[in-house]
Amino acid sequence: MTPALVLLWTAVLGAASPSPPRLRFSFQELQAQHGLRTFRLARTCCYEALLVDEERGRLFVGAENHVASLSLDNISKRAKKLAWPAPVEWREECNWAGKDIGTECMNFVKLLHAYNRSHVLACGTGAFHPTCAFLEVGHRPEDPVLRLDLRRLEDGKGKSPYDPRHRAASVLVGEELYSGVAADLMGRDFTIFRSLGQRPSLRTEPHDSRWLNEPKFMKVFWIPESENPDDDKIYFFFRETAVEASQALGRLSVSRIGQICRNDVGGQRSLVNKWTTFLKARLVCSVPGIEGDTHFDQLRDVFLLPSRDRWSPLLYAVFSTSSGVFQGSAVCVYSMSDVRRAFLGPFAHKEGPTHQWVSYQGRVPYPRPGMCPSKTFGTFSSTKDFPDDVIQFARNHPLMYNSIQPVGGRPLFLQVGAGYTFTQIVADRVAAADGHYDVLFIGTGQAPAVTSQQTSPGCGYIGTVLKVISVPKGSRPSDEGLLLEELHVFEDSAAVTSMQISSKRHQLYVASRSAVAQIPLYRCAAHGRACAECCLARDPYCAWDGAACTRFQPSAKRRFRRQDVKNGDPRTLCSGDSAHPALQERKVLGVEGGSAFLECEPRSLQAHVEWTFQRAGQGASAPVPAEERAERTARGLLLRGLRRADAGAYLCAAVEQGFSRPLRRLVLHVLSAAQAERLARSEEAAPVAPPGPKLWYRDFLQLVEPGGGGGGGGGASSLRMCRPQPVPPEPRRKGRNRRTHVPEPRAERGPRSAAHW
Repeated sequence: MTPALVLLWTAVLGAASPSPPRLRFSFQELQAQHGLRTFRLARTCCYEALLVDEERGRLFVGAENHVASLSLDNISKRAKKLAWPAPVEWREECNWAGKDIGTECMNFVKLLHAYNRSHVLACGTGAFHPTCAFLEVGHRPEDPVLRLDLRRLEDGKGKSPYDPRHRAASVLVGEELYSGVAADLMGRDFTIFRSLGQRPSLRTEPHDSRWLNEPKFMKVFWIPESENPDDDKIYFFFRETAVEASQALGRLSVSRIGQICRNDVGGQRSLVNKWTTFLKARLVCSVPGIEGDTHFDQLRDVFLLPSRDRWSPLLYAVFSTSSGVFQGSAVCVYSMSDVRRAFLGPFAHKEGPTHQWVSYQGRVPYPRPGMCPSKTFGTFSSTKDFPDDVIQFARNHPLMYNSIQPVGGRPLFLQVGAGYTFTQIVADRVAAADGHYDVLFIGTGQAPAVTSQQTSPGCGYIGTVLKVISVPKGSRPSDEGLLLEELHVFEDSAAVTSMQISSKRHQLYVASRSAVAQIPLYRCAAHGRACAECCLARDPYCAWDGAACTRFQPSAKRRFRRQDVKNGDPRTLCSGDSAHPALQERKVLGVEGGSAFLECEPRSLQAHVEWTFQRAGQGASAPVPAEERAERTARGLLLRGLRRADAGAYLCAAVEQGFSRPLRRLVLHVLSAAQAERLARSEEAAPVAPPGPKLWYRDFLQLVEPGGGGGGGGGASSLRMCRPQPVPPEPRRKGRNRRTHVPEPRAERGPRSAAHW
């Protein structure tokens, strides 16, 4: 890749360098303080299939050789598990075919769907023998049942993948299963398949790259089109190798949305037992640029968020990039009106001596290919009644010419060079004081290696959940995403493989290769003990109730609830004592010529710190000057070469959204070396006192003693100082001046938490 192209991408995406979350929560903190619960089975991996059953209050989990039934309220309690291994002869046959018997020749449960009031449909790889079964799960939430109905085993071909590395994408509508899956052992015959139910099975045209070209299916949804059920369509989301790309571009990966009619029964003379209404269009997620768009071409996951109009839900999709220059991920939002408009637009057609793909300008037969046989749009009652020219046109023109652009023409939220990639997404629509907001929960996984020097791998964390809110931005027609929280829900930082949300219970369920996690959707108490902090959080789940940051209830009539999700401006909502908590004055000791560390770390990672100084005996305060002796670090202010004039009160304030709030007042006392020694000797000569309150200067004595931890180490005390030490001479290097280096205090940092204090 040329340096010019690297610079171009940097210019386009430079402003999108990894933005920190406002709050970051470690696994230990979430587990101890914020209701994180986990579930895992011994010697079992790969928790991929999750099914939330609100009626029974159960979470069904599919894993390696097992299905588990967990309580939605607490997945760590009342768990029931069912062993469902592959038969020994299937495992042996799988091993003979060259597969690893310990990692591949198992039954990996990939698919779970609620079938009826008493059974769940489950499908697994079956050691490369896909198989499905009906699980009896009972009726009553208080008496959960989990039994395998051995009388109703089904062939899983066309329903579950053979290979455990492949993802399953399907939806159960009535008694019919619509799935996108590889239908052969070698993983080459990918198809969109309808099975189960009373109607004949249908599939896409096999081995025709115009229909499907090495696809990887992500999600499938049933979306009604009108009051007439004959107009219902099934939408498939996948990525594939583009057939329309020029040979000069090589193998180009594109994201797609495909549609079929639910009442499609195939053709009469052509496309028998094949889809006659299959169409597909390109799904674009890109950042516009002067020299061209930067595309996020790898679709990873899609979430359908219902709206008041049941026929027009929003589609939230996460993408990554296959670029070898930079690593990034994005969230794009699509409207169903734009999707339907693309499928009613021109068809893509390959013609001419250069075989270019162009918009088809010829006559389109009636009824228009892709339309469902329905009284809403015509007089045909079945796809078998379609004329032959309609069937032939549908076979040769499955691709639409127009692509589908995201709402606003650009991503809602993106991260570039963050060290991780987006893998999963779910969304929740939340009622707040100033309107409704969509809150997104994004799962992350391992980022691919990149060659560009512009990225910063390792500055992010995989296996986390990002909480992002969609808010209006100025006069733009689209919203922007704000990163509120980063949640480390797995102890081993395993990549997120599946996510489900329960808006009713306000819980999020996250799966990885190693475990399943449950976490509440909000942590209001972690936003602080002041009105300003609660307001700056911009969390639609939370509001200031006059005494604490608590759960916002739209139905509650309490006049003093304060919340500003749109702007996050506490100046208009918070005043008096509720705006700022009371500050406690803390003493810090230093020795002339030495160093002192004034510790101050804001709770919010998106805030920056400003320091002001009031010299002892003076009333006016002034900003701490930017000089070599005063080094600002992420955790505080490091003062080197202390002088008597440095003594005084230092005020640390966090500035966020243009609002400043004081955090700490630290009073620095600068002692001479003789004073420090006398203080140390007086402490040594003092009689042993009975246990009692620790005197404020005891920490200082530990620091001035040999081995006492000078230099501003990372202890819990607020006292930070070090004695002047002789600096060993640094070897001279050509073209470089010698310079004394003082390490930043507490360099060994773990993830900062919201409750650091």
